[in-house]
Amino acid sequence: MTALLLPLLAAIPVMAAAVTAILPSRQAGRLVALAVPAATAVAGVVLLVLHRSEPVIAASVGGFVPGVAIPFVSDSFAALMLVTTGVVALMSLVFCDQTGEFGRSRYFAPLALLLLAGANGALLTGDLFNLFVFVEVMLLPSYALIAMTGTWRRLGVGRLFVVINLLTSTLLLAGVGFVYGTAGSVNLAVLAGAAQEDGRVAAALGVVLMALCIKAGAVPVHGWLPRAYPGTSAGVMALFSALHTKVALYAVIRIWATAFDLDPAWGRVLLVVALVTALWGAVASASPVGAREILAWQMVSGVGVILAALAVAQAPGGAIVYMIHHMVTIGALVMLIGAAEHVYRSGQLGGLSGLWYRERPLGVLLVLAIAALVGLPPTSGLTGKLEVVTAALGTGGAWGVATVVVVLVSSLIGLVAMLRLWRGIMWGGPAPRPGDDDGDSDERQREVDEHGDDGDDDDDDNVRPSPRVPARLLVPGGVLAALSVAIFLGYGAMAPEVDRAVAGLVDTDAYVSAVLDGPDAMTDSTIGGRS
Repeated sequence: MTALLLPLLAAIPVMAAAVTAILPSRQAGRLVALAVPAATAVAGVVLLVLHRSEPVIAASVGGFVPGVAIPFVSDSFAALMLVTTGVVALMSLVFCDQTGEFGRSRYFAPLALLLLAGANGALLTGDLFNLFVFVEVMLLPSYALIAMTGTWRRLGVGRLFVVINLLTSTLLLAGVGFVYGTAGSVNLAVLAGAAQEDGRVAAALGVVLMALCIKAGAVPVHGWLPRAYPGTSAGVMALFSALHTKVALYAVIRIWATAFDLDPAWGRVLLVVALVTALWGAVASASPVGAREILAWQMVSGVGVILAALAVAQAPGGAIVYMIHHMVTIGALVMLIGAAEHVYRSGQLGGLSGLWYRERPLGVLLVLAIAALVGLPPTSGLTGKLEVVTAALGTGGAWGVATVVVVLVSSLIGLVAMLRLWRGIMWGGPAPRPGDDDGDSDERQREVDEHGDDGDDDDDDNVRPSPRVPARLLVPGGVLAALSVAIFLGYGAMAPEVDRAVAGLVDTDAYVSAVLDGPDAMTDSTIGGRS
């Protein structure tokens, strides 16, 4: 009976989107929009508990025979992603609520819910064609969200986002067609191990993986991400960072584990792409003058680390832990920077300078989030980096050493970029007042440079009151920063769930049996794994 409820995780957000679109009360629509991601996270927790005794559950939609029906499948990996996606999406929408995104358009809530519906469906589908469908369900509302939020740059950014994703979706659909033509099925359970047995299937799946890597923001087709995401509002950027790129990475991990059996011999090209992506994103993050542009380049670097942890290791545990950490940490940073941006009306480093003297709570939370991103204790960043390094060293050989070196070097460069971010927004001259244009900010900075700052902010404040970032804007980012610390301190409780997720990816017998044979085939022998 539980398996039959899986399709509801995709259907309920769609129905909720329809309800919020026609509700006359925006307040009611806002509550529905916040309740759905919260329910997704709760459902993920319930599934995690269920998977302790039943590793895989599957539902075949439409009453067709297994292998032909549309499968919805859940295991520990999918459940972990549902929990993380639900939490980050909830905090992102709370932030959007506090910054007034819901009030600007009655269609913001329905669009956000459609985006979540596509993400949930992509995480639970066991079919490549329906993966394509759910990815498109994610993209359609994203075009509108970009058009209605952010700065004037959103129009050019929207065109870029639409063009890149339309071309990539065409490539993804072509790859799915190639898979069907070579293997006779696009059901992942049917494709289990197929890439190892038939080079044609491997080539067809390679096209699918290429499209997904582009959607994730991997080099060399990566420039759209750091251009598109900062052009939206901070809340929408946090929502995109938790859903778009990470759903693509989830699909890469699922296909790689199921169809390629995690064979490192097939992963050399993916590993090279991953290592270049990690380094390129880290280096590029050291130069932008926009705070969220720096974070967008760090997202690109994080994509490389996740793919490298997948391609080099014999088990994807490092990739899973680092992906969860990255979703939480980037979401926290984007929303904390976005809180200051909302109040000070600037996203540039110079426009946010000197916040440490005025916004001490924001500074403390940023310290935690930055420490998490570069991998310092006591945050999930250290846990994620250790998992990646351990997995790479466990493989041995030159590729494992190269992966460790690149991860460490990219972390060091990322530290430099984050120090530059910290120096730019927390230290320096006083931040401009809301309503100041760039010329006023520059004039104020010239006065400080020429005559010095008398250190008495009170006199200046008496002329024009100093703004403060309200605590309500810090709560969403603060919750995610605290969650990063909780992952580090409570990793002993999280590790068994990750181990179960890894076991299900390494040994696909239970997955195949649940999808193709139904629940009656889930005997004790299949629950234990591959015999």
